[in-house]
Amino acid sequence: MTTTQLLQKLTDIVGAPYVITDPSKTEPYRQGYRFGEGKALAVVRPGTILEQWKILQACVEADVIVITQAANTGLTGGSTPDGNDYDRDIVIVNTMRMNIVQPINNNEQVVCLPGSTLNQLEVLLKPLGREPHSVLGSSCIGASVLGGVCNNSGGALVQRGPAYTEMALFAQINEQGELELVNHLGIDLGDTPEEILTNLQGHHYQKKDITVDAGKGHDHTYCQHVRQVDEPSAARFNADPSRHYEASGCAGKLMVFAVRVDTFPLEEKTAVFYIGTNDTAELNGIRRHILTNFQNLPILGEYLHRGAFDVAAKYGKDTFWIIKKFGTHRLPALFDFKAKVERFSKKVTFLPKHFTDKALQFIAGCLPEHLPASLYDFRDRYEHHLILKMGGAGVEEARAFLKDYFVDKTGSYFECNPEEAQAALLHRFAVGGASVRYRAVHTEDVEDIVALDVALRRNDHDWFEKLPSEIDDQIGMKVYCGHFLCYVFHHDYLVKKGRDCVALEHEMLELLEKRGAQYPAEHNVGHLYEAKPALKSFYRKLDPTNSFNPGIGKTSKKKYWA
Repeated sequence: MTTTQLLQKLTDIVGAPYVITDPSKTEPYRQGYRFGEGKALAVVRPGTILEQWKILQACVEADVIVITQAANTGLTGGSTPDGNDYDRDIVIVNTMRMNIVQPINNNEQVVCLPGSTLNQLEVLLKPLGREPHSVLGSSCIGASVLGGVCNNSGGALVQRGPAYTEMALFAQINEQGELELVNHLGIDLGDTPEEILTNLQGHHYQKKDITVDAGKGHDHTYCQHVRQVDEPSAARFNADPSRHYEASGCAGKLMVFAVRVDTFPLEEKTAVFYIGTNDTAELNGIRRHILTNFQNLPILGEYLHRGAFDVAAKYGKDTFWIIKKFGTHRLPALFDFKAKVERFSKKVTFLPKHFTDKALQFIAGCLPEHLPASLYDFRDRYEHHLILKMGGAGVEEARAFLKDYFVDKTGSYFECNPEEAQAALLHRFAVGGASVRYRAVHTEDVEDIVALDVALRRNDHDWFEKLPSEIDDQIGMKVYCGHFLCYVFHHDYLVKKGRDCVALEHEMLELLEKRGAQYPAEHNVGHLYEAKPALKSFYRKLDPTNSFNPGIGKTSKKKYWA
């Protein structure tokens, strides 16, 4: 099939408005949210999963590469091309028009089509007294449910573990180059691909068609796994073979049409405790005691270093106010609008680079103070901060423990009132975007961000990083935060102007290897990290012809993995 014939066939399937070939219009789909960019023959936006299947059939017939993409919010460039050294043309299939969620089994599970987002799912479930796997984090910028599953994404919620399911509907290409549709949803939808996809899209199935015990809809082992604080291994990381199962962890090496995942009860009684200390051992003592002795695992335990506090206080202020006043459900549209303005501003020669970030930062400077005095007090007194959220009977457990624990410690804590609790959590969320904003505003001082996503060994007592001077001297600012009870940390290094960021990152990764740490912890390899041998083997098993998302994890971009 020639290129012209393929484009015509794709147009026949979805209609001309949903086949995009103009490079200026495909840019938002070809460029990663934070990393990665490359050429593509076309971007196709199906409106049904049957159209998605027909698109794939055409692409297989034409022998082109397929990259399936949802919200394109990944931080490591895993849902876009990377460079232009592929051996075949690339078609990007963007799935965001198919944002259907179907609650099943008394709302204890949902079937999600490719365009459904975590934020959409949270809004749907809240009146039902349920919530999804992730509720504050990438969900706020429009991340998809399927994207989370396909990347074993982590999250802040201690009791959930990485996104995972054993129930999915997907297509793969076998070693002979033949396309197959696999229905492991545990729902009887018919026999042919046309029947299966049409019946699922239209919810043409009944309770009797659903197999209750078709597989796990989340990682049931994680609650016990994270409690093993003396194990010399990480609690969760993307290359963990125990959490690779078909769609789960596939990183786009399958085309996934739907996943069936568990939902979780919405905790009614909660309390947030704000903890500060200058002694890292005191926080480690809290972590070890809670995980080994508490009957009730915390909802979350978020770490914040003083440097991260300061960056977020100034450069995440507008994000804080937007969420507080309008809610998280408005953020995806606002991020999309900001991206459009930024693309337009690049074409206007007299506007500065990073115009939107600089404009928003100017507006942020005019906004009123947003953090309570109690948080600033702890910022001045303590270098290390922990936000601990408990639910149910765990509230009393935490109250009793913290009161006793800090009798003879240098640190302190307070139980947040509702305003302080909201402020603490929103402030923590604002950290990631604040680093990017700082880079945009201070381009004259910052070469770039080296961002590392790290999982430490569960028995590592010396968790706070101490860099050798030859590395430390190249960094203008360090921004540390993380999911402390899971021992997953996000390190953003704002590198001084003129320094070699790639060389610096390699040096840092060598240090992490020596520590026995795993990376990436929850953002997946994308095109930024090299996949470990077990992960490469998983990818090759799923996609023997290397037709889906080639090059992921710095693997081969050639057909049949040449």
